[in-house]
Amino acid sequence: RVEHARMHAKHRGHEAMHAEMVLILIATLVVAQLLLVQWKQRHPRSYNLVTLFQMWVVPLYFTIKLNWWRFLVIWVLFSAVTAFVTFRATRKPLVQTTPRLVYKWFLLIYKISYATGIVGYMAVMFTLFGLNLLFRIKPEDAMDFGISLLFYGLYYGVLERDFAEMCADYMASTIG
Repeated sequence: RVEHARMHAKHRGHEAMHAEMVLILIATLVVAQLLLVQWKQRHPRSYNLVTLFQMWVVPLYFTIKLNWWRFLVIWVLFSAVTAFVTFRATRKPLVQTTPRLVYKWFLLIYKISYATGIVGYMAVMFTLFGLNLLFRIKPEDAMDFGISLLFYGLYYGVLERDFAEMCADYMASTIG
C-alpha cells in the first residue's frame, strides 16, 4: 500500500501530460490535413506526383522489413511493366502503338484488381456468414485471405488509376 502511494506520488501530473499530448496530436493532424488540402488545390500536379510516388514506394519498405515476399514479387512485376509502359508513354515523339499499349495494360490491371477486390469482398462476407466452415477452413485463414485480396485489389486499382491518368496526360500533351 505504501509503495502504491509512492508510485502515485512519483507519477502525479502524468494524466495532464497525456491529455496535452493527445491535444497536440489532434492539432497536428488537423493542421497537416489543412496543408495537404491547400497543396492539392494550389498545385495539383506536384501533389499527384508526390502522392503517387509515395504510394508506390513506401509499401516497398514495409514489404522488405516484414518479409512479405508474395507482395514483393507482385509489386516488382507490376512496377517493371508499369515503368516500361510509363516510359513509352512519356517519350517524344510518341510511337504510334503506344496509346494502345497503355490502354491495354491499364485496362488489364483494372479488370484484375476489380475481380480481386470482388473475390476478396465475397470471401470476407462468406466468412462473416460462416460459409467457410462448410469447407473446413478456419475463420482466421478465410478472413486473412479475403482481406489480403481486398487490399491487393484496392492498392493496385488505385495505383493503376493514378499511373493511367499520368500517362494519359503526357500522351495528350504530346499529341497536342
